[in-house]
Amino acid sequence: MPAQYGAHEVMEVHEVLSCEIDAINNFQLYRPHVKDQQLAHMLEHQLQFMMNGYQSFVQMLNGQGMAQAVPYRAPKNANPVYGLRQPGPVAPNTSAEQIDDRDIACGMLGAHKSAAAKKMMAALECADPQIRGMVQQSANNCAELAYETWQYMNQKGYYQVPTMKEVTTQTMLNAYAAPGMEAQAMPSMPMQQQQSGLAFSLQQQGTLASPMPVAQTNMTLPTMAAPVHQTGMPQ
Repeated sequence: MPAQYGAHEVMEVHEVLSCEIDAINNFQLYRPHVKDQQLAHMLEHQLQFMMNGYQSFVQMLNGQGMAQAVPYRAPKNANPVYGLRQPGPVAPNTSAEQIDDRDIACGMLGAHKSAAAKKMMAALECADPQIRGMVQQSANNCAELAYETWQYMNQKGYYQVPTMKEVTTQTMLNAYAAPGMEAQAMPSMPMQQQQSGLAFSLQQQGTLASPMPVAQTNMTLPTMAAPVHQTGMPQ
C-alpha cells in the first residue's frame, strides 16, 4: 500500500477485508444446505453483492481506479410483525445434517451485524477520505443486508419481536421532551404536588435547608422546663 496511508488505517483495512473474506466463505458453505427458494435467492444475491464489493475495494487499494462503494438497497416489502407467536424451543445442532433454513438465516444475519459494527468502527479510524468513504458505505451496506435478512426471518417466525405492555411503552417514550417543553408539562400536575416536587428539588440542590414549612395551627406548644445543673437542682 502507498506510504501515505497511516499505520492505524492499514490495520483497519486488513481487519475489514479479512472479515469480508470470512463472510463470503461462510455464505459459500451455506449454499448447498438451503431448502427455501426465497432464502436461496436472497443468499445468492447477497453473496454476489459482497464479492463485487470486495473486488472493488481491492482494486481501489491497488491503484486500479477511483472505485466507489455501491449502496445496497434492501427491499422493504413487508411490515415488521411484533409479538411472540408461540416460538418453539431451540438447541444447538449435533450434526451438519440438522442444519436448516433457520440456521442459515441466523448465520447470515450474524455475519452482517458483526461486519456492520466492525466496519463502522474502522471508518472512524481512517484518515484517507476515499478509504473512509468506502468502509463507511460498506458498513451501511451491511446494515441493509442485515435488515433484508431480518425481514425474511421475521416473516417466517424465525426472529420474533417481544413487546412490553402498551402503558409501559408509552410511559418510557413520553419521558422525553423537546428542549424548552419541560415547563409545559408542569401545569398538568396539582399545585400541591408541584410545590412539593419543587421543594424537594431545591432541598436536594442545597437551596433550602429544610422542607417547605407546614401550615400554622392553633396548637400551643408546651413551656420548656428550666435547665438544670449537673446536680439536678433548679437554676
